[in-house]
Amino acid sequence: MGENRIKRAPEERAVRQQIRDGAIRLASRLDKSEPLDRVEIERHARSILAELDQPETYLGWAMVAVGSAFWRDQVARIPYHRRLLLLPHCLRNAEKCPAEYNELGLICQDCGACELSELRAYAQQKGYRVLIAEGSPIVMQIIIEGHADSLLGVSCLNVLEKSLEKIIAAGIPSMAVPLLAATCRNSRTDLDWVREMIDTPYLPAPVQTRTHMHLLRCAARMFDPEELDRLVPRSRGGPSIAEGNGQGLASIEPIASTEALAHDFLARGGKHARPFVTLAAYDAMTGGSGTRADGARHVTRLPDAVKRVALAIEVFHKASLVHDDIEDDDLFRYGQPTLHREYGTSTAINVGDYLIGLGYRLVAGQQEDLGANVVADILARLAEAHTKLCEGQGAELAWRDATDKSLTPLDALKIYALKTAPAFEAALYAGLRLVGPAEKYHRPTAQYTRHLGVAFQILNDLDDWQSSRTNKRIDGTDVLGRRPTLLWALAIANLDADGRRQLQTLAGKKGPGLICRDGPKGASQKLNLVPFSSATIREVRRLYQRGGVYQEAAELVAKHHQRAREVADRIQPAELKHLLHYLADSMLQR
Repeated sequence: MGENRIKRAPEERAVRQQIRDGAIRLASRLDKSEPLDRVEIERHARSILAELDQPETYLGWAMVAVGSAFWRDQVARIPYHRRLLLLPHCLRNAEKCPAEYNELGLICQDCGACELSELRAYAQQKGYRVLIAEGSPIVMQIIIEGHADSLLGVSCLNVLEKSLEKIIAAGIPSMAVPLLAATCRNSRTDLDWVREMIDTPYLPAPVQTRTHMHLLRCAARMFDPEELDRLVPRSRGGPSIAEGNGQGLASIEPIASTEALAHDFLARGGKHARPFVTLAAYDAMTGGSGTRADGARHVTRLPDAVKRVALAIEVFHKASLVHDDIEDDDLFRYGQPTLHREYGTSTAINVGDYLIGLGYRLVAGQQEDLGANVVADILARLAEAHTKLCEGQGAELAWRDATDKSLTPLDALKIYALKTAPAFEAALYAGLRLVGPAEKYHRPTAQYTRHLGVAFQILNDLDDWQSSRTNKRIDGTDVLGRRPTLLWALAIANLDADGRRQLQTLAGKKGPGLICRDGPKGASQKLNLVPFSSATIREVRRLYQRGGVYQEAAELVAKHHQRAREVADRIQPAELKHLLHYLADSMLQR
């Protein structure tokens, strides 16, 4: 559903009904033991449209119908109080609505003046948790934190793609009713179908479709403060920063301050993708019990040695983030001030170094449970990934400081292959090696993670221009930080001589700096090391558009995504292949 031309809702109710009925008939014949991936959903949707002689324009709508029909029986097995209903703010009466927003979305006043208020009240009477917001990371966060086990949504097709696709790929029971148009104000939908969806009866039975939800939750819960302290006991003791009665480091003995800062940073947030990869690979190679009906019980019995190795992968990642934030002078990380902005550069460097040592100590300390050979092999792969990451970062810094800002797309992709792919490869290798010899997987997993890592980094480049407010809160931070990106390289390659000259001039242009007015507690902060003005960012955006950079980058993501899936198709056992498909589909979804 990557293009607007395939995201139109059929105007006639009769046509929508035909497609919906076709999806229900098709779903009744499908095997429910494995979740449908995006490719399969699209294939089924196309077959329904062909059978009904309907245009490709309705593909996105048909895909939602197929996914909802497939998951209906699984949603029915989830109690009402464990279901999350996602409603769009655009169903409200925009002229009369008195509600305001917070970080979770619209705070409905239950005034009864619109369908939104009525649907919310109707669902809450049954026990639903209701969120009025666009699809956002908060939806996945609510599910991973254990507050809900299924998602039911009403939204436009663009937002459903963002919020539902990743959740469906994880095997989380989900249903949706699309809006009839993406008007963003006073929208319409098939309200009777929404109520019917909310009314999906609770029929107690185990959920039979394989899901990664339990392993995702296990990876995230390792970083809850209490579980983190259990898996990584504090050698220096003392309170955490959060327990310091608002005094911060002042309440902690100096010799324990580095450990306290490190633990605090580890618990701050993140997607925890890398430890999930390790846990899920281990699970796949031991029968895949963590993805089955009793997966919640199974993951509680995962050995602590396995959890500590998985945790170590994230510790290395967090160390690299601390150092990256210093090198790029970023203001925010996980919605909070970066460590060097909050505690000073010297302290932040020291915390990053401490985290590197902590990661190696975590793996090395599992020798008694895992055996010396396993620990040595994992440490060797982690060290290799660490040095490649530093080489990629070094190349990036060398380019940033060079006078000549020329960069070929191939050079950019080489940097990405060094910076991003090795961490995923090490995480995957660790999970495989924890089970047994993994040498036969070396070549295919290296190919797979290279495609995955490169595409993942290109997506980060694209997201940098999409006003993402989760982390750094400013558009164009890669340009602001003078980082070499594929977008820049494509622009240099695609623009004419005049355009290239303009771009090169902008790269060396000095400006008044940038004021960020979205800092903690409403504070404004000067980006002292950022020599660009907002006008410069607008001009770079214009040149990128002129060079067709965004479209070409998106096509490269699609190409690497497809190649990653092709590599996965040749890998056994089936549980591992399914995991690799899931990783590609979920991590590379825009």
